[in-house]
Amino acid sequence: MQKMIWAASALMLAVPMAAQSQTLKASHQFPGGKGDARDEMVQMIASEVGAADVGLEIRVYPGESLYKARDQWSALTRGQLDISSFPLDYASGRVPQFSATLMPGLVRNHERAARLNDSPFMEAIHALIEENDIIVLSDAWLAGGFVSKENCIAAPDSISGQVTRAAGPAFEQMLVGAGASISSMPSSEIYTGMQTGVLDAANTSSGSMVSYRLFEQATCLTAPGENALWFMYEPILMSRTVYDRLEPEQQQALMDAGQKAEAWFAEQAAGLDSKMVEAFEEAGVEVVSMTPENYDAWLAIAQETSYKKFAEDVEGGQELIDQALAVE
Repeated sequence: MQKMIWAASALMLAVPMAAQSQTLKASHQFPGGKGDARDEMVQMIASEVGAADVGLEIRVYPGESLYKARDQWSALTRGQLDISSFPLDYASGRVPQFSATLMPGLVRNHERAARLNDSPFMEAIHALIEENDIIVLSDAWLAGGFVSKENCIAAPDSISGQVTRAAGPAFEQMLVGAGASISSMPSSEIYTGMQTGVLDAANTSSGSMVSYRLFEQATCLTAPGENALWFMYEPILMSRTVYDRLEPEQQQALMDAGQKAEAWFAEQAAGLDSKMVEAFEEAGVEVVSMTPENYDAWLAIAQETSYKKFAEDVEGGQELIDQALAVE
């Protein structure tokens, strides 16, 4: 009997143990199951990790059903939340340098956004993320535009007097410089804000414009086109604490899935702008694009407001701006 027990024990030691099966939670603020590309990225990561058969399941909680939009950063840093699609500028109150990822005119178009991903600027942003015990699974830049109940927003004076949502401090500073008033809120609250009269106008991503159905509240959309003032970095993030607890094959499955989702999104990004224009035109909303002259006029205000304040007040701020602008 003892020999049989010993033989069984020896066999167990000889067979590699399978990765411990566990479930991760992924949270984001965007509508689920309605074609929002950020939700689709997270769902793709969950599907790919499941297919890798490494004992890891990811449950996705869209639409702020697990955490409120701005609460996700703290939950990630504390290891209370595993994964999130997160607009990084939402955490600029904790890490002021993150305002560079929603700085007016710093990106301008999708081609330049792709080049930014492989630049010293993004290396610096990733390093700041990692300093907060978070890692990046997927990079994602979304273009955006202006939407208004009052009039088309083109030159800076066209927004004067309007109460506007801008997403982050750098944009808020520029808009105030152009004569707007600010009401801060996550993109998930813009529709109600416009519906109730709290907001006259807003700027947000093309994806959010459609998934939150802002065409139901707008009279005019300023689409990104080739002169997009508004670009926002919205990566898929993961808690480093949680990641470090996983088996190597589970970690690799997550990284592989993250890269696949990133590549998929890069192919979709420009198409999100086209889908937005189509949705607004179908709803009878006037659609315009910003001319190079209007873009330059806005940028001049940004340089005297948001750029200047960021360089003066944020450690390493001028270096981050210079690194981004150095990308051709």
